[in-house]
Amino acid sequence: MSETKRSWVPAAVAGGAAGLVNGFFGGGGGMILVPLLMARCDLDRRKAFACSVAIIFPLCALSAGIYFWKGNLDVLTALPYLAGGLVGGLIGGKIFKKVSVLWLKRAFSLLILYGAWTSLTG
Repeated sequence: MSETKRSWVPAAVAGGAAGLVNGFFGGGGGMILVPLLMARCDLDRRKAFACSVAIIFPLCALSAGIYFWKGNLDVLTALPYLAGGLVGGLIGGKIFKKVSVLWLKRAFSLLILYGAWTSLTG
């Protein structure tokens, strides 16, 4: 098997894991992808975050479509969050390059810990 074909297998497995997590929990695929992109693709943290967003976007769209199709998505409830999320995403994308990698790591870690805490206590 060629090196190109072999390198696609771990990437496809990582993408599958991210998609599964994203579809099952409604998000969180990036927590799988960022470390894997850094380890398997030898990307620095900034590029791993950016690639993760690019990968997660269509996964989120697909998951949202399935939730909608199954009758589990209240679009009117989601719209205000979408509007705020678009503004937040624009701001985050603009300041991303200006934030040190150390603070990106810390913020990402705190976000994961917060999510874990609220999941365990909620």
